[in-house]
Amino acid sequence: MIDHAHDLAAVQEATDRLLTAAAALDNAALAGPSRLPGWSRGHVLAHLARNADALVNVLGGRPMYESGEARDADIARDATRPLDVHLADLRDSADRFRAEGARPADWSRTVELRNGVLDEAARIPFRRLIEVELHHVDLGVGYELEDLPDEFVRREIQFLADRFAGNAAVPPTTLTGNNGHSLSTGGDQGAPVTVGGPPWDLLGWLAGRRDGSALKVTGGPLPALPPL
Repeated sequence: MIDHAHDLAAVQEATDRLLTAAAALDNAALAGPSRLPGWSRGHVLAHLARNADALVNVLGGRPMYESGEARDADIARDATRPLDVHLADLRDSADRFRAEGARPADWSRTVELRNGVLDEAARIPFRRLIEVELHHVDLGVGYELEDLPDEFVRREIQFLADRFAGNAAVPPTTLTGNNGHSLSTGGDQGAPVTVGGPPWDLLGWLAGRRDGSALKVTGGPLPALPPL
């Protein structure tokens, strides 16, 4: 069972870590490249602030974004702001998300995200946690996949395994090394493969943050995963 209150608390803890790390930057570092192709660190922080507001929209029953074009334009507009403006925006948007999460609500209801994706409202706090934790790593400021909380790593591997389950572009794949758990993902076409290794390397490969070279693969080559 999903514990949305637990995840909301985890979001706040992760946000505090992110804010502490971002506050140690300066404007020059903010304008430098992140680990995401084509994005500066300012783009990453701008995205995180706008994503918080977008998930407030989702919980409130409104469209997540006005459009994909508007989402991209907002990130591009906000990316070059000074550090103090970014920090204030991150705090304020996080406060709005926390306030929305504290409202009495039916957390079992179905909500709609981008591109018509449907999910249970109770899963939205974990989706926000994914954004905060992985994009903290994407900043490239010393917070690595190995630093992520063990519970988050385990749950995110499960989340991504579920996301690729049934995908015909991915062969039947067994994942091992997720804190002692074995998971199945992929479709039903092609030779089955087993992919194993440290949990953070599994997560990095599944999330498109690492190339999988640190993983052990048996039964065939490492599957090429489609974009998330």
